[in-house]
Amino acid sequence: MDVSESAAMDVIEAPAPLLETASSFAIRALLLAERLDTRGLERDDTIATMPLTLRVGRAGGVAFLFRYGVAVFAGLSALEEDDVVRSLRPRLSGPLDPPETDLVQILVKPDREDQVDPSGAVILRQGSPERLQIVANVLSKSIVLSHYEARIADAFDQIEPLADRLQRTGGTGSQARQLLQHIGRVLLTQHRMVGRVEVEEKPDVLWDHPELERLYARLEDEYELAERSRAMERKLALISKTVDTLLDLVQNQRSVRLEWYIIGLIALELLLSIGSLVLHGGPG
Repeated sequence: MDVSESAAMDVIEAPAPLLETASSFAIRALLLAERLDTRGLERDDTIATMPLTLRVGRAGGVAFLFRYGVAVFAGLSALEEDDVVRSLRPRLSGPLDPPETDLVQILVKPDREDQVDPSGAVILRQGSPERLQIVANVLSKSIVLSHYEARIADAFDQIEPLADRLQRTGGTGSQARQLLQHIGRVLLTQHRMVGRVEVEEKPDVLWDHPELERLYARLEDEYELAERSRAMERKLALISKTVDTLLDLVQNQRSVRLEWYIIGLIALELLLSIGSLVLHGGPG
């Protein structure tokens, strides 16, 4: 970890984070890039490694860093968030400009169960790191889903004119390169969602704190993670099938044109041969 990162992530001197005693604070999720390299960021005050969870700032804030490009901040000022984001920029692959963001308010009420308030705020019995990890995990997955939902909607918009051309004319035009680009985007989205984000996988913190299963289930249900993930898989499958069909048509049309070119060349050769025979008065 370099000097600039150490300066941006000051270790607090207080023995306990203020989030555990605060009555309310905000948690903000930022989708910074397609990927975030967290290697080497571990420190003496690291709370957890999956995700990387660090004490940040002098007021007892916490940063949760996810390798799929999301940073979640709890109890940080806007200036502290900016400092951390700036220190992470060299570690970002495929940065988003501007980053996508989501915000949730946390209400700490020791006499209440962990749940989601009708207003959308999350009620926690304690502001403990374990509970905050679960909230951060759900928020990070939700913001990534929102990002890819928008990308898939855009893919539908781009494929629709090709399908419309097919319906009207029975052909796709010369769109092979565009179709291959669509296939590449679909495959890349599937790889990132399945290989990196693992939307439907439970956070590792539940292995050590099974008593927080109910909190995770409530948040997962509130943000509809499973439903959105499955809907996205169905849309990706439909896009993939549509693009494959259109690409097959393009290839078939090229094959047909090639066959006609060959037939034309054969016919031309026959005409030339016949013409030569006529000019020379027949064979021999």
